[in-house]
Amino acid sequence: MLDRFEPSGQLVLILLAVLVGVGTAFGAVAFVWLLARVAEFTTSVRTNIGSGIGLLLVMGTAGLLVGYMIDRWAREAKGHGVPEVMEAMVMRGGRIRPRVAAVKVFASSLTIGSGGSAGREGPIVQVGSALGSTLGQLFRFSNDRIRTLVACGAAAGIAATFNAPIAGSLFALEVILGRFTARYFGAVVVSAVSASIIARAYLGDRPAFDVPAYSLNQPAELLLYLLLGILAAFLAVAFIRMLYRTEGLFDRWKVPLPVKTSLGMLLTAAVGLVLAEGQVLGPGLHMIGVAIGDDFQVSLGLMALLLVLKLLATLFTLGSGNSGGVFAPSLFMGALLGGIVGQVAGLVWPGVVLHPGAYALVGMAATFAGAAHAPMTAILIVFEMSSDYRLILPLMLATVVATLIAELLFNESIYSLKLKLKGIALQRGRNVDILQGVLVGEIMSEPNTVNAAAALGDVAELVTRQHENALLIVDNSQHLEGIISLSDIERAIENQVADNEIVSNVGTARHDLLIAFPDETVAEALTRMSGRGLGVLPVVSRENANRLIGQIKRGDILRSYDLALTRRTEVENRAEQLRNQAGADFTEFHLSIAHSASGKTLKEIGQRLPRGCVVVSIHRKEGVIVPHGDTRFEAGDKITVYATEEDLEAVRACFT
Repeated sequence: MLDRFEPSGQLVLILLAVLVGVGTAFGAVAFVWLLARVAEFTTSVRTNIGSGIGLLLVMGTAGLLVGYMIDRWAREAKGHGVPEVMEAMVMRGGRIRPRVAAVKVFASSLTIGSGGSAGREGPIVQVGSALGSTLGQLFRFSNDRIRTLVACGAAAGIAATFNAPIAGSLFALEVILGRFTARYFGAVVVSAVSASIIARAYLGDRPAFDVPAYSLNQPAELLLYLLLGILAAFLAVAFIRMLYRTEGLFDRWKVPLPVKTSLGMLLTAAVGLVLAEGQVLGPGLHMIGVAIGDDFQVSLGLMALLLVLKLLATLFTLGSGNSGGVFAPSLFMGALLGGIVGQVAGLVWPGVVLHPGAYALVGMAATFAGAAHAPMTAILIVFEMSSDYRLILPLMLATVVATLIAELLFNESIYSLKLKLKGIALQRGRNVDILQGVLVGEIMSEPNTVNAAAALGDVAELVTRQHENALLIVDNSQHLEGIISLSDIERAIENQVADNEIVSNVGTARHDLLIAFPDETVAEALTRMSGRGLGVLPVVSRENANRLIGQIKRGDILRSYDLALTRRTEVENRAEQLRNQAGADFTEFHLSIAHSASGKTLKEIGQRLPRGCVVVSIHRKEGVIVPHGDTRFEAGDKITVYATEEDLEAVRACFT
């Protein structure tokens, strides 16, 4: 009798990845349909009561509705969406509230359909990610598998939007996950392909844009594409900085969110009315198609004006808190920048530059790559849109140059900056600053040691048997004398060192070792380990730097990350409970040099704090710390506390 079939965990994950792809694609179809209905309504109002007045009326009302929906039901739907997905990945194990998808669809439909300058890819990415997260939570998956399904949803969103499954897969790995691993790749690709199949069936199998078969006319053109990459980097950085400055201005304005979003849409409408055709309103996909066409005939002055107006319209739309993506606006501005470079180059070098539209196509990719720090996604999305390999050399050159220069000019991308402003510093998809809240002593393990007098041959056998990469060398009193690694043993064998040689003569001596102390943060130890690529760091006593008390390995660092996430989640849960109390809000306190709280731990101060208030974070020079009981306050700390109005005076007495 055959055993009952039980699908493996990997098979279940792949099947759910297909389901996420299909669901995201149908979400994209519904979103596109809803966008069309809102756009038809906008056109009808403008026709009946006048183009200018009608546009202002519809967009102002749409802004009010968007602001109300976001403020009432899902603050995560505010803005362009992708940073919120990234935050969920690193801070909440990929957990996204299901309601976010619904609010994002309706809010973005109103924003973009009425004329807001934003892209539809951001909302669909957030919808797909929310769907993946919801399924992962329903099946009670681990955080790692939930993150995989979130990445599947993001890939499916890009694939369904631009009919570009390869670019969607790379976007999920490069931007959302922040790392390329075979473990995620299969599920992400399956989801992107599934979404693309459904989207092609309902939205058509044509690429997002009809691109002529451009090619590199002469090798000398590469110099012009190099220049385009440099200019695209400056445009991308300017876009990032201006967008978040605009967002900061609106955030500091103490009025209800619906008022901000409505004003932002009214300002966008005013910008759109500068040109009668309103080319800068909406996602601008039609204008992008015109710019990359072979017969693009627009004056340099008009292209420059369109570029500036599109930038302003996007700043007002997204900076004020309306919902939509930044992908399409960056492509729009990049296409115009490329068109300007192509036309100017054609006038100066007519025998070499034959197709300004080719420069517009490359400018799209270069500008997005510079803004998102995602060159692979940019290259592949344009490659999939054009279905032509002949422009790949200038495409690769311009996008890589734009990314490198943009990173030199400004370290954060248009997605990661939003997280950085919240105190979340990403490194390979993980939040580094969160490790400031965990001490080495909390996660260190028992040291793997070997006596300094042990023979090399015996130690080599021990390392092989225990599958260790390194052993700490100690004397008879358990004092640290050095470390011997697998590479040290291999080098000794190559040099034909005798098996009876003592390990203290083969390994690294104590004075050359990097060490850690139990009362320092894991972030400090990680920085030390990363600098030399170390796998093990001995932990010694502060009182006696030779007394070995433990060790930390890379596995311990990962464990500390999970511990820090748990603490952050506990703080967020307590803050969420306080939000239900009337008058609760965040308040910041600056700890002066002379204050009695300086040098004391949170546990000591906590005895005087009102019951229920939450010390959320401590801003210090080295970063943002999520505090726990043993965290010591220092002079100059900026302390963020969440408390009710009635408890505020008692809290103030503790910190000011």
